[in-house]
Amino acid sequence: MGRPRRGDALSVSIDDLAFGGEGVGRVNGYVVFVRGGIPGDRVRVRLTEARARYGRGVIELVETPSPQRVEAPCPYFGRCGGCRLQHVAYPAQLAFKEKQVRDCLERIGGLPPFELRPILPAPDVLGYRNKMEFTVAPSDAGPVLGMHEADRYDVVLEIDRCLLQSETMNTLLAETRDAVRARGLSVYEPTPDGEGRGLLRFVALREGRRTGQAMVNLVTSAPDVAAVAPVAEQLRARVPATASVLMNVNATKSSVAVGTEEHLLAGRDTITERLGDVDFQISANSFFQTNPVQAERLFALVEEACVLTGAETLIDLYSGTGAISLLLARKSRHVFGIELAEAAVADARRNAQANGIENCTFLAGEVRHVLPELVQQGVRADVVVADPPRAGFHPKALSALVTLAPARIVYVSCNPATLARDVSELVRQGYALEWVQPVDMFPQTPHIEAVARLRRT
Repeated sequence: MGRPRRGDALSVSIDDLAFGGEGVGRVNGYVVFVRGGIPGDRVRVRLTEARARYGRGVIELVETPSPQRVEAPCPYFGRCGGCRLQHVAYPAQLAFKEKQVRDCLERIGGLPPFELRPILPAPDVLGYRNKMEFTVAPSDAGPVLGMHEADRYDVVLEIDRCLLQSETMNTLLAETRDAVRARGLSVYEPTPDGEGRGLLRFVALREGRRTGQAMVNLVTSAPDVAAVAPVAEQLRARVPATASVLMNVNATKSSVAVGTEEHLLAGRDTITERLGDVDFQISANSFFQTNPVQAERLFALVEEACVLTGAETLIDLYSGTGAISLLLARKSRHVFGIELAEAAVADARRNAQANGIENCTFLAGEVRHVLPELVQQGVRADVVVADPPRAGFHPKALSALVTLAPARIVYVSCNPATLARDVSELVRQGYALEWVQPVDMFPQTPHIEAVARLRRT
């Protein structure tokens, strides 16, 4: 049999899941990636891509379903670009994520034996998110608020109700749609000259689960406050939980729900969330854990890993709005938090003041620049906590961490591949990996969080 070609129909047995959630099977040694395939499935697929070493196919028929296959609860499953594992039984989701962490650390990191703890499951597998971003698109009925279709950036699927957010947020989604349609607001569309036309681009919803406060952030292409302000008034009148309505202006070509200027339309410019005994003021563009219930368990794990006595100096790298810093400050002598986003640093400082926490210093800038400056100033740390973005550490930041030489490093990762890369380098530089704890922060998706503790040898 020759190499398969695009358009061929193949019968494939799925025996693994790739990082990202695609099923993986082989036909006479030829690797086929199948979106929606689950280990244990036998499926008939039509190849949409055929390269020399692998192909990709779409399922035409599930010939024999896997014992782990379940009915997805969301009516948009398969069309919406999110929640790629809704059709997988939750215990199997957990097993897949735990295996992904182990495989990355062993294969990419080439690490010596370490303890891989059983994955920590989420108490809520639906309705757990406190932030969602919806794209606004035009339609004959008026503005559509929804998510991009799977593997499509030019098609927006209108979402009436998302199962990952609360009923309050779903109510706000519906009311926002009704309000912008009633006002006849235009929708931003790119134009050939690159300038674009129309006003509305995104709607971002946030909620404080412990406080019940909700925020609506309308991202527009221009600062047309007069056009958008009536929407804020309608939302505040119809949804009592609405504590904040803002307009962020993104006049650039970039398709992101972040603005370069902000206008308060109604209520306050922040909402409050509570983790443990600390209150956090959250602004529209600052990072905060999107699963607050599981975040509390994650942060408790971080605290356990730090082994604090109250005498330690701790540095929190990629500190965001200061959640980890502030939760650990009362058990540390002093905490330094380093974060690139100035808005998040401002939130962290405000949160420290609001909670009466005086032993935290928050610094704005890239870790690769700020951490070496601290080292040069003679700052020493007993413990470092790091929660980098998916790309992991910049090499210069990792080098500065090695120079700092803390006794313990607690690495919180959202990408097992970059975790493996960075931990492998730290091991080469004199650290021992003691244990890794996978944590399921995002049920129904292939995203994986993990906490690793390293000890300087």
